[in-house]
Amino acid sequence: MSIVLIDNISRRDLLKLGAAGALSLALPRAAWAGAPAIVKPLPPEWFIDYGTNAEMRWDAARDQGYLIDTARFFVRNHTSTPTIDAGSWRLRVSGDGVRRPLELSYKALEKLACASETAFVECAGNGRSFYGTQQGPPASGTQWKLGAIGVARWRGVRLRDVLERAGIRRDAVDVMPAGLDPNYVSAGVDYGHVRRPLPVAKALDDALIALEMNGKALPPDHGFPARLVVPGWVGVANIKWLGSIDVSTSTLTSPFNTTFYPGLTRQNVKSAFELAWDAQLPAGERTTLTGRSWSGHAPIKHVEVSTDGGAHWRRAKLRGPNLRNAWVRWELPWIPRAGAHELLARASDRSGLTQPDTVEFNSAGYGFWAVVRHPVTAL
Repeated sequence: MSIVLIDNISRRDLLKLGAAGALSLALPRAAWAGAPAIVKPLPPEWFIDYGTNAEMRWDAARDQGYLIDTARFFVRNHTSTPTIDAGSWRLRVSGDGVRRPLELSYKALEKLACASETAFVECAGNGRSFYGTQQGPPASGTQWKLGAIGVARWRGVRLRDVLERAGIRRDAVDVMPAGLDPNYVSAGVDYGHVRRPLPVAKALDDALIALEMNGKALPPDHGFPARLVVPGWVGVANIKWLGSIDVSTSTLTSPFNTTFYPGLTRQNVKSAFELAWDAQLPAGERTTLTGRSWSGHAPIKHVEVSTDGGAHWRRAKLRGPNLRNAWVRWELPWIPRAGAHELLARASDRSGLTQPDTVEFNSAGYGFWAVVRHPVTAL
């Protein structure tokens, strides 16, 4: 097992070493400038392509099982997907919050991999477009509908096991995972690699260093060779292309929890129909409406569906697994009359949260979890 303990070296020098290693493994800006930001194919019947991001089409999810196939999983990149050699890659764990700074090779992590988690990853801006189309003022950023989410089976090593190998101190406060994607530059400001602190309590709870996604090695777009999975939390906490972890006895900050995504942790409850936007349905014929609901707080308790713009509601039938930090599928029979209709789905979770009619606006468009009005036409 390739574990290297680093002793007799200052924390400052160690951080410099880690930064140098990260830069050597990330694809240089000159190499990716002008190249596609996403590596995998993005067929239009599966995705809405935003350039650096790709939204899953919900009508394409209807034929998926509980897990979303890796090929169809949405992609959220701040810059572009890097090319990383697993043979030379190392995960560095350092900081004044550990007694034994260490490095782990990919093979070392593979030998330790014995944990798995079925969980969603969801962008904090999922549903952002509805601030403008349903509530009034539009929010800036990628205009996601509800397809910036997916549920997968992740397998790897518990973050707590790695932190314990590094001798995490009892007075450690925060953990800062950092990715190896190219530096994020916006409005002429270089914000560095994507990195975001986690409180030690969450890091030692259910966070996972994932090496596999749905039974296979992580694809490049989803974090190869290793990524963090933080169940129930906003997508930016799930650092892809993990390269280093800083453990500190004091509070840590980064632009990705101050300038961007401030104060965001758990995702609230949401629902989506497995239908195209403005879908056309046969009038007078029985159809089965299907969808999925999820929450980062607790499993779903029930889902209500309205086919008349919210005037009347019926309970949908939940089916299949209903896992914590994942989702549940549901269905409801309906015979639509000819004409235009607004479909609404409203979920409640077991923590007591129910989707509201509206949510408070924020200019970045984070955290939209109100009921969405989904237009369809019956012909």
